[in-house]
Amino acid sequence: MPFTTSKRMRFGDCDLTGIAYHPAYLSMLVDVNEEMFQSFGVEWKELMEVRRLGLPSVTMHIEFKKPAVYGDILTFTVTPKKVGRASLDLWTVVKVGEDVIWTIEQRIVMTSTVDHKSHPWPDDCRAGLEALMEPAAEAAAEPAA
Repeated sequence: MPFTTSKRMRFGDCDLTGIAYHPAYLSMLVDVNEEMFQSFGVEWKELMEVRRLGLPSVTMHIEFKKPAVYGDILTFTVTPKKVGRASLDLWTVVKVGEDVIWTIEQRIVMTSTVDHKSHPWPDDCRAGLEALMEPAAEAAAEPAA
């Protein structure tokens, strides 16, 4: 089941015309990803300060479909698509009402904050992320009669 949360477009997130300032979207995305980890009991503060692990984004592909405006409520639906040894592929759809505003394909890599090399996902992170994955289409299909 994908992770879903909402954020209001604040005045400071908009340009002088009242539409979303695109860099603000990335700041919101970081907040949403942090909330996603919190949803399965993993605090980023503890990951970074105690376990000495970080979560940098290494690739992003963003498509802007429509502008959001001051006051809009943006609904973020985040679906982990693949959890590798140290990588995580996410697909996020952002809507206002039923309208898709923007989408992003993002790859995050778990790294050590000591040597900045990739680090395998801790078991609690992997379990939480895998629980958010959608079941494979073939597993959801009913057997043929």
